[in-house]
Amino acid sequence: MGLTSRTTVYALAALAALCVALLVWLWPRFARPGLWSVLGRLAVIGVTQVTIVAAFACAVNSSYQFFGSWGELFGHVDTAPVGVTQAAGGNGGGSVNGISSVRGALVQPAGDEQLSRVGGLPDGPAASVGRVESVKIIGRRTGVVDPAFVYLPPQYFQKAYHRMRFPVIVALSGYPGSIFNLAEHLRVSQTAGELQGKGEMQPTIMVMIRPTIAPPRDTECVDVPGGPQTETFLAKDLPEAIRSVYRAGHDAGSWGVMGYSSGGSCALQLTLRDPGVYTTAAALSPDYKVKDDPTTGNLFGSGPGRQARVDGHDLMWRLKHLPVPQVSVLVANSKHGEKGYPETEAFIKAVKAPMRVVSILPENGSHNFPTWVREMPAALKWMNTQLTFPQDVVPRHHPKKPLTEARPAPAPKHDRGSLRAEGTEPRPTATTHR
Repeated sequence: MGLTSRTTVYALAALAALCVALLVWLWPRFARPGLWSVLGRLAVIGVTQVTIVAAFACAVNSSYQFFGSWGELFGHVDTAPVGVTQAAGGNGGGSVNGISSVRGALVQPAGDEQLSRVGGLPDGPAASVGRVESVKIIGRRTGVVDPAFVYLPPQYFQKAYHRMRFPVIVALSGYPGSIFNLAEHLRVSQTAGELQGKGEMQPTIMVMIRPTIAPPRDTECVDVPGGPQTETFLAKDLPEAIRSVYRAGHDAGSWGVMGYSSGGSCALQLTLRDPGVYTTAAALSPDYKVKDDPTTGNLFGSGPGRQARVDGHDLMWRLKHLPVPQVSVLVANSKHGEKGYPETEAFIKAVKAPMRVVSILPENGSHNFPTWVREMPAALKWMNTQLTFPQDVVPRHHPKKPLTEARPAPAPKHDRGSLRAEGTEPRPTATTHR
């Protein structure tokens, strides 16, 4: 039985109910005085509590997909095959579920167990409604194998666009998080599809992935000395893998990254630290400094280089002491109900040209999915104004030759104005700050 299957949840719930019944039945037998009776009472109480907690935890995990398998729960993570190479030709012309698995490809088909439980996904011809694919991303440098959902817009399958590349937004979950949370609870692909269908967002590939590449450890988008290389995976392996299979833009101006909670923190870290990969970020309820805690362990190593690594992941320190990259970021935090609002205000004030920042600052909201779902439409529409729609032309012949790329159209820039998030009262605005 899989960790997230309903069978496992029902079996543990039945076991918990049985333990409660046995506790009631056996309790009179342990009512006698003496050491063994006392130990018996403690044992049946302990076993009953453990089964109840296990059933509850399994039900919560089944709903939110914090851990996708028993192996992940116990820290056993899949590793990449030896000698992984880029997909043949690297021209990005295929789609994963439409072709057989290519040995050595950096994107491989994955099971649809989680995807089948997501509501509101495209249902119909891909050229009319788009498609969401369940895949595994294989890191050529890091050896990481990470599950992902990839949303492809309807235009991706239409003849008029068959030689075009598309902008990409990478959506990151929080910790422990999962791609199921991004698809079911944050509604990343559903919201993008609705906005694109209404003409409020250009056709965009959405890649939903978790930054927790070594569960249960929280690596916070850091290349841990002697440990998981999360930043390398997200800044180098992931874009390379997506471009090798999908018609994704080659220029950094067509790549953005977004996330919620620690995934939002990661989005900011990637954009400021790797501006040649991601030029746009949207961070919902982020932190602005990476710190060691019980879930992360030692992220920065020891020795004389430790402080430099700590400072490098402190965004306020970077804005004060290092050259500012030419990137655009959106930060969202509620004025009442979230503890990060003062830090968000300080971050906004610290940003200086050529970097640009906008904000979504609703009056009320909590650190949860209802708040982030309210902010998603405004965040995506703003990212749409920043990313270029690449006019790269996929070659008709000789796919192994270098791709011919036309200059991308410039992204529209907005010096003043606001975007309003839908479904909020009052509606939060995305305000531009310089």
